[in-house]
Amino acid sequence: MEFDFTTLIDRRGRDALAVDALGQPGGFAPAAPKPGFDAIPMWVADMNFATVPTVPQALIERAQHPLFGYFSPPDAYYEAIRQWQVRRNGADPALLTRDCIGYENGVLGGVVSALTAFAAPGDAVLLHSPTYIGFTSSLQNNGYRIVHSPLQRDDAGVWRMDFADMDAKLKQHHIHVAVFCSPHNPCGRVWERWELEQAMEVYRANDCLVISDEIWSDILLNGHRHIPTQSVSADARRRTVALYAPSKTFNLAGLVGSYHIIYDAALRDRVRAKGSKPHYNEMNVLSMHALLGAYQPAGYRWVDELCAVLSENVNTACAYIAAHFDGVDVAKPQGTYMLFLDCTRWCAQHGRTLDEVLHAGWDVGVAWQDGRMFHGPCAIRMNLALPLSRVQEALRRLDTYVFNGPFWADRG
Repeated sequence: MEFDFTTLIDRRGRDALAVDALGQPGGFAPAAPKPGFDAIPMWVADMNFATVPTVPQALIERAQHPLFGYFSPPDAYYEAIRQWQVRRNGADPALLTRDCIGYENGVLGGVVSALTAFAAPGDAVLLHSPTYIGFTSSLQNNGYRIVHSPLQRDDAGVWRMDFADMDAKLKQHHIHVAVFCSPHNPCGRVWERWELEQAMEVYRANDCLVISDEIWSDILLNGHRHIPTQSVSADARRRTVALYAPSKTFNLAGLVGSYHIIYDAALRDRVRAKGSKPHYNEMNVLSMHALLGAYQPAGYRWVDELCAVLSENVNTACAYIAAHFDGVDVAKPQGTYMLFLDCTRWCAQHGRTLDEVLHAGWDVGVAWQDGRMFHGPCAIRMNLALPLSRVQEALRRLDTYVFNGPFWADRG
């Protein structure tokens, strides 16, 4: 491979929530491991891989100039985004003009701007469940009522939308704004075109604005392809606010910087007005140069290698779980680098609670995450964006100490 996805990088004391927050009181971080075990960070959705070298190169080059005053993003910023979307996601270059692209100070900030432009506090908003905790916290913080349309697993174990339930919930609660996730976090679905077409038809029939979080669109596994929500019809293009970022793809969350794609001019005006009024939505110059460093030819190659590495990690983990953890169910994700483990059968078979399972993993350094906050009743979310050797070590510890080991005898 051209790039390094095997080196174990020590992130302690380097502004890394994934390791520095372990065991800290007052938060939702996993507990620190017991003596004799090092921590394997598998909770926060960031990666334990060094980013593509062109990003730090771009940051260093800009930082060597000693002035950091007011600025406007150059044409190169918008053109880099256009080319990325055209080449990676098949966007129509004739339709995706510079005017369609706008900076957002984080995807969740863009979600809130779009929500508050088209819905008032107290209004109901549709989400699929399981759902990303960032959606639920942002909606609740802004006074919205969340209505969940549960995803269902089909006979092959694949998560699917329930279109009849979506339609019924939209009508029952008079909902006109929905937050959509593509690829889906935490379930890892990469939606097929027919699914997107049918979902967007439900939204069209109910005159519903769609806020589509597509931050995971570059993290695709085992040959799956992302289809932008806006691409499935002219109406989808008219009613959808799509949100993207290089942060998830290139591990740049600490730099902050996302962007929207909005094709409809009236929709765009209202979202931009909301984002501008509190004056929070201003681009950071280093964030801009990080994007320019990421969306380089090397960045295209780096992402291709990353997806191959993550595919191997996911395939390894899912095969190991199926072979060794009887009673633990997982639908193999098609995108993202997160597993969503359903421990319902295992807990019932062994007379244990999910809290006991979580803490058993934390005690031996597997810093996985409580899935109940994502509306998985007996679920654990597990980040696999680590060198394969660490994924294998985490699975070994879970096998030896948690799901099949003598650990429980010590607990009575």
